[in-house]
Amino acid sequence: MIETKQLTKRYGDLIAVNEINLSLREGDVFGFIGPNGSGKTTTMRMLATLLNPDYGEAYVCGKSIYTNQEEIRRLVGYMPDFFGVYDDMTVLEYLEFFAASYRISGPARRKICEEKLELVDMSFKRDAMVNQLSRGQTQRIGLARVLLHEPQVLLLDEPASGLDPRARIEIRNLLKRLGELNKTVIVSSHILPELADVCTRVGMIEKGHLIVDGYVDEVMRKARQQILLQIQVRERLEEAAKLLEQHPQISKIEIVKGQIHATLALEVLDYSSIPSTLIENGFKLTLFREEEVNLETAFLSLTRGLVQ
Repeated sequence: MIETKQLTKRYGDLIAVNEINLSLREGDVFGFIGPNGSGKTTTMRMLATLLNPDYGEAYVCGKSIYTNQEEIRRLVGYMPDFFGVYDDMTVLEYLEFFAASYRISGPARRKICEEKLELVDMSFKRDAMVNQLSRGQTQRIGLARVLLHEPQVLLLDEPASGLDPRARIEIRNLLKRLGELNKTVIVSSHILPELADVCTRVGMIEKGHLIVDGYVDEVMRKARQQILLQIQVRERLEEAAKLLEQHPQISKIEIVKGQIHATLALEVLDYSSIPSTLIENGFKLTLFREEEVNLETAFLSLTRGLVQ
């Protein structure tokens, strides 16, 4: 559905996007992760045919962004991070205006607009003025707008930017529903928990370079080169730590806020002997778990913190 080959964009001496190679299939929900200024928006604008690359190629649904721009715009729904609304329109009028621009006419236009309002849980605001909506409601109306013409590809640039916690949860749930519609979705963000439960794939971009690209479980495995165990005992904490320092499967021991943090040696996956060692030596375990690797820890592990 989406393929890029050495896609590059320069602004003077600044290389905003540097030879990105990407391949997404139908149904992929791709989390595009990176700090502000890393090249996310520039990449998405090129895929939406709003910017021309300086070098490289990209295909959307098999069509070149150079020679098939009008066709691609019919297949893509692009939602920028900030967009304007018309002050003198109701929500339904706003959607009908854009539906008309997609040449959806007659009774079908009203029906489609009503369906999209229901999809984004905004039917109760159909007659409200657009300029009276909250930021979260405006974002949901924006999503309804880009879905009017049933695009096969969605490009969503920071859809939860500036939202309060409740609105972010609502947008995240909506993104899950979009993924179930079998569309190819690219959603960018620098707030990682927003993407953790939504995406099937993630890409991490830093200073214009796509440094990580893969399915979520693959990225997690790559980030976790060594397992960290969190251990608590009822008493004699320091004695337990000294005992574990001698264990052949453990490479490092730290005491952090009343817990023992044990880093396993490289490639150790079976650590069942460690709790047995503690119990056999008279220690009573109150906590024994493997530290969870999430997108935040993966991002910190796999990137260097560079910005343009």
